[in-house]
Amino acid sequence: MLGDSDVAATIPTKDIGKAAKFYEETLGLKKGKDETGGIVFKSGNSTLFLYETQFAGTNKATSAGWVTDDVEGVAKDLKSKGVKLEQYHLPGVKREGDIHIMGDLKAIWFKDPDGNILSVSTSMA
Repeated sequence: MLGDSDVAATIPTKDIGKAAKFYEETLGLKKGKDETGGIVFKSGNSTLFLYETQFAGTNKATSAGWVTDDVEGVAKDLKSKGVKLEQYHLPGVKREGDIHIMGDLKAIWFKDPDGNILSVSTSMA
């Protein structure tokens, strides 16, 4: 039913101005149009909708993830911009510095200003 449709991330924030600056300036997403209740950002062929709510940062799991061939490069770039990378101790997952390794998959996690958990990983396909 939805297998040929695009999927979009929807991210909550308590301070849309602060969060928009993070997604646009720190992560390099392209700000689209302001919508009723939020802002749309473009990332590759995907969209991310940022909206205000008192429940921002309450999810304890990954809210959105990006796929890249250069996880190490993205990690270095994020750290140079002051983003703290998260360190998780998960069964069967090895770590090399900030990079989590699960077989052929490499991943990093970090949080936005509201505490929403975001990730960058190699392709899972």
